[in-house]
Amino acid sequence: MPKFKLFKDRKGKADQARNNKFVKLAREIYMHARRGGPNPEANLALKNAIANARAEQMPIENIERAIKRATATAGGEDYEEIIYEGYGPGGVAIMVKCLTDNRNRTAADVRAIFNKRGGNMGESGCVSYLFDEKGLLVVSREAHDIDEDSMLMAAIDAGAEDVIVNEDSYEILTAPADFIKVKQSLEGNGLTFESAGIRWLPRTTVKVEGENAEKLLKMMDAFDDNDDVQDVFANYEIDDEELAKLGG
Repeated sequence: MPKFKLFKDRKGKADQARNNKFVKLAREIYMHARRGGPNPEANLALKNAIANARAEQMPIENIERAIKRATATAGGEDYEEIIYEGYGPGGVAIMVKCLTDNRNRTAADVRAIFNKRGGNMGESGCVSYLFDEKGLLVVSREAHDIDEDSMLMAAIDAGAEDVIVNEDSYEILTAPADFIKVKQSLEGNGLTFESAGIRWLPRTTVKVEGENAEKLLKMMDAFDDNDDVQDVFANYEIDDEELAKLGG
């Protein structure tokens, strides 16, 4: 019974995290459909948001429901996108992407998360220069029988900027404006993606360990639990051995 309960607890947490992710993705789709119209072919921001959602296995009916709600609702919620910047424990640079209908509430919440866990929120631009905005498509090597040279040629032919070869995956980088074109081209070659979206990628990373690593992971969890936070980008690196010590 204890093992079953532990499995149920873990599954419940995973299901809740997935549901929370879908809620946040639906909110982003709603915002872009409301602002730029419901046709993704004429609304690049909406098209990117839909691509992000599908990469996370969000059901098509959820996507359609969010678009329908955006176009059918008069005087509904009006979200704005804000990126807050700051530093976490160990000098880690952090960018927090939010969608909010109350700027003051969200700013206070984000600031509190930074402050309570050994960090501090800074001014706009204080860390963004340490990141590059890129389209990122992650392809599992286990799921696809494609060698490095073939992957590189397919990506470059599709218009990608670069391919990073990892032990278990390929990371395909694009300019943000080329993300959809590259994604569709690679899908046409039979590739699927573990994740796909527009990301702020760090130019360099900061290694953290011990107390700083523990505080940083708790900070990331707190951001993830906040309803207004859509995504978090940071330049930290934690060794597998350190993660094991922390139970992560």
